[in-house]
Amino acid sequence: MVSPDIIAAIATPPGRGGIGVIRISGKNLTRLAETILGKLPKPRYAHLSQFLDMNGQVIDQGIALYFPAPNSYTGEDVLELQGHGGPAVMNLLLSQCLSMGARLAQPGEFTLRAYLNNKIDLIQAESVADIIAASTSEAARCAIHSLQGYFSTRIEELVDLLITLRMLIEATLDFPEDEIDNLQALHIKERLDHIHTQLEQIFSAARQGNLLQEGIKIVLAGAPNVGKSSLLNQLVEEDVAIVTEIPGTTRDTIQRTIAIQGIPIHIIDTAGLRETSDIVEQKGIERTHAAIQSANMVIWLVDSSQQQPDIKDQMSNAIVANKPQITVFNKIDLLNEEPRIEDEKNNIKIHLSAKTGEGIELLRWKILEIAGWQSNQAGEGVFMARQRHLQALSQARIHLENAQRLTNSEYQLELLAEELRLAQSALSSITGRFTADDLLGEIFSHFCIGK
Repeated sequence: MVSPDIIAAIATPPGRGGIGVIRISGKNLTRLAETILGKLPKPRYAHLSQFLDMNGQVIDQGIALYFPAPNSYTGEDVLELQGHGGPAVMNLLLSQCLSMGARLAQPGEFTLRAYLNNKIDLIQAESVADIIAASTSEAARCAIHSLQGYFSTRIEELVDLLITLRMLIEATLDFPEDEIDNLQALHIKERLDHIHTQLEQIFSAARQGNLLQEGIKIVLAGAPNVGKSSLLNQLVEEDVAIVTEIPGTTRDTIQRTIAIQGIPIHIIDTAGLRETSDIVEQKGIERTHAAIQSANMVIWLVDSSQQQPDIKDQMSNAIVANKPQITVFNKIDLLNEEPRIEDEKNNIKIHLSAKTGEGIELLRWKILEIAGWQSNQAGEGVFMARQRHLQALSQARIHLENAQRLTNSEYQLELLAEELRLAQSALSSITGRFTADDLLGEIFSHFCIGK
């Protein structure tokens, strides 16, 4: 599918830089290239060229690269003009392209055209944005794995197994008198079990990739002066929050991001929770409640050197419901205690000192454990995964398990075939083999212009 119109955009970040890139894609760029460059460049060669306006005046000088269809990023003719990265020069050059009939590209439109022209699948398209957005080196590597097709290949292998199984079952429907014997002879149950095992392995790897992609949002909460800001400073290894002996020093939320084993951890220090008549402090406490409500995990801090009421009892169950929680007993240095973990069911307690740093590593590893990170899966086997991928895998799992239950009772071939079709459809939506237009719009709208 080659779009009839030509699109153009500045592909480098806004502002001043040593190099600026204009990317152009569409059907038949010959006239545009000859006007701006004076001639059509030899394909896939770097040419030092002058960039001209409609009157033949030089706008800039740089490198021109021409990639004729279909051997280009988008599958269409692509021209890249690499000049000096000043905003004025870039805008002049872009305006020249637009005056010759090109239009300004929408966010992600170059990658969308690559997808529509079967140059990449939907997972690979999303991984382009994930590479750009990666906040850790591990996340970047996993996004590269997805771009190279690791995730897509595993999904396609699973889809192929489902297609084969569906063909066998639907062929059996033509001979109903022998269907039970045929199904047993074809080892349908064993095949289903194998597919389910493969799906669980992919699901596990995808959850790890999703952690690297989205990270974890953690809120530090507790009464005033229990050491929340000190703990934030220890975790980020930098003095980002003011620490004093005065209760209520922190009146607003402070957010910093760190990486633990490559996972982005977004930590939010909050105002101490207490009854107060101070209007500013009340506003800070309201923000604390909002931060807790939006968090993936809550770390409650307690001053272990003093008797304190359980601050968690002051929180609405609706705010903290179903959130993983850790209770940190801080200031063990005042009691000459050793750092330790008390890991009871749904009641994790860590004794540490935010002042000296004792026990901080225990907290780091417990955060990873609760988040579901499996270090033995890190490396080549992990690919980037988004929330929509997990939802699709979950739907496929439901339909596969329904199919397995059907084989454990009296065979109902029509229902069995339908469950397998639904599982296949859920998996195919991941790579984009079957995808609604509104989903494509949502995915590509979050890209940069020029990608």
